[in-house]
Amino acid sequence: MIRLYDYELSGNCYKLRLLLHWLDVAYERVPVNFHPGREHRSRAFLQDINPLGQLPVLDDGEFRLRDAQACLVYLASQYDHAGHWYPDDARTRGTITMWLATADDLTRSIAAARQHYSFGLDADLARCEALAHATLRLLDDALAETQAASGQWLAATPRPSIADIACFPYAALAPEARIDLRRFPAVQAWIRDLRHWPGFIAMPGIFDPKL
Repeated sequence: MIRLYDYELSGNCYKLRLLLHWLDVAYERVPVNFHPGREHRSRAFLQDINPLGQLPVLDDGEFRLRDAQACLVYLASQYDHAGHWYPDDARTRGTITMWLATADDLTRSIAAARQHYSFGLDADLARCEALAHATLRLLDDALAETQAASGQWLAATPRPSIADIACFPYAALAPEARIDLRRFPAVQAWIRDLRHWPGFIAMPGIFDPKL
């Protein structure tokens, strides 16, 4: 069975839980005390799990993978036999990969600021805010074009892809980083659409509209 080294409040861990849920793949959650325990920085974790001291980490049998975006690609490639989440088309995969890189900018900005406000961790808030606004503007412009053409999703696919899952959590959690999403109406509409996708599950700070 898949093992997911997980922290409940992490947007990067949540995106894997969300995809695993939508794929209906059974897995075991291995809780890691990120805060206040800093277990991800312990000697045991660094030596045995991930030398970078980051979450999430995925074990699938003897195969271990770190980095949330890499894990999304693996899970979709390995377990989505219908090819919905990571379609086997060169242009679509290129577009998805572009947005996976954008998701890292959301982690470096919104996640870092959120950790500062929630846990008191150090962050260059001016830099985080500037990068967050630039990245959300990029998302908003792209989504506005897609929505104008009667689409909904980042990779212009007929249903969500791992591009949407990768970017969604920290965009939706932006208010916890004191980033006002009212400046980004297309992003707000996209967040609503994904929260209403059948089978959606929530995390703290991102609520299931059906509950």
